[in-house]
Amino acid sequence: MNDKDKIIIDNYQQNEKMMILVFAQWCVNNDLDPLEVYYKAYPHQQQNKVLEEMTEQTVAKEEADFIATETVLQALQLFGNDDLAFTVQEEAENFIKRSHK
Repeated sequence: MNDKDKIIIDNYQQNEKMMILVFAQWCVNNDLDPLEVYYKAYPHQQQNKVLEEMTEQTVAKEEADFIATETVLQALQLFGNDDLAFTVQEEAENFIKRSHK
């Protein structure tokens, strides 16, 4: 592997971590457990160390900036996490249903 390939892979991994952090923070902001939501989308997946690492970097929702559901969905779909995006959409729809009761 040459230096250019390594830089591309490193950038992809950093961007992927940022996407995971945005997802995890969105979950925290909406009183959801990121790991629970993830495993709902991917029930047969093994332990996800990067998700656990990024979840540890989240802040309390009172300290966090607002993250729009659309932002999370776009980020997830950009990285091919369509099943997780679908689960996030379901969770967001559940918020709306609960708020209208």
